[in-house]
Amino acid sequence: MKLLHLPVYGLWLVATACSSTNHAIEDAETNSDAGAPLAPLAVGVERVGGDLEARVELLAGRGVDGADVYRFGPCSVTTALPQDYPPPTPPGAFEIKRYPRARRAEVTGDSNPNFGMFFGFWPLFQHIKRNEIAMTSPVEMDYDGFDNRGRLSTVGWTMSFLYREPSMGSIGKDGDVAVEDREPVTVLSKGCKGPYLFERADETARELAAWLATNDTWEAAGAPRGLFYNGPDQSNDDKWSEIQVPVRRRTK
Repeated sequence: MKLLHLPVYGLWLVATACSSTNHAIEDAETNSDAGAPLAPLAVGVERVGGDLEARVELLAGRGVDGADVYRFGPCSVTTALPQDYPPPTPPGAFEIKRYPRARRAEVTGDSNPNFGMFFGFWPLFQHIKRNEIAMTSPVEMDYDGFDNRGRLSTVGWTMSFLYREPSMGSIGKDGDVAVEDREPVTVLSKGCKGPYLFERADETARELAAWLATNDTWEAAGAPRGLFYNGPDQSNDDKWSEIQVPVRRRTK
């Protein structure tokens, strides 16, 4: 057992937990090379803008508890993704992605999201610890849409830890935590590199909205969300995330 420092939008939490993330990152760096295989675009993923040539490296089985490692330059994800989740979008790329049904432990609030991730973490962490649910990556943060200025709203959020498989556990309430099944969703996503700051999420969400405003095929079908892949083992400058907007095909 050791103290695990967990960053949330620049704030630091301390929890007691088992972790092998540091070793997984070190092993991935030691055992990888410039010839590491590239992860193929997953079924249902389309590169539609930004860096069209960027490709993610796949290091099979070299992550935490045998998870696959995804790497793009100094960015890496070493914790298992939920079942059938597509690989993370490389920073600077825009993709249309299709996500399967997923079981999530959720906490909802109406404070500023910078503080929401601080307060939302503890009940979620206690829930997965109490129910012996293995941690996955990413942590998801659903936002409450855009305000009347066209900026990402700061008045509502839902923070989620994802179960590895949708058949694990059962839906229902566990104190302040609600376990829900999120239905399959198609999104426009931009991969990001850098600190997990709400201001960066807002900037990227507005980029996605601008892309959709000039696109003839896709339109927004829901509020933006963030996928945050890394903990403190990764430097702030090299943290990997995605900001996404649910989409649907435009009717003609």
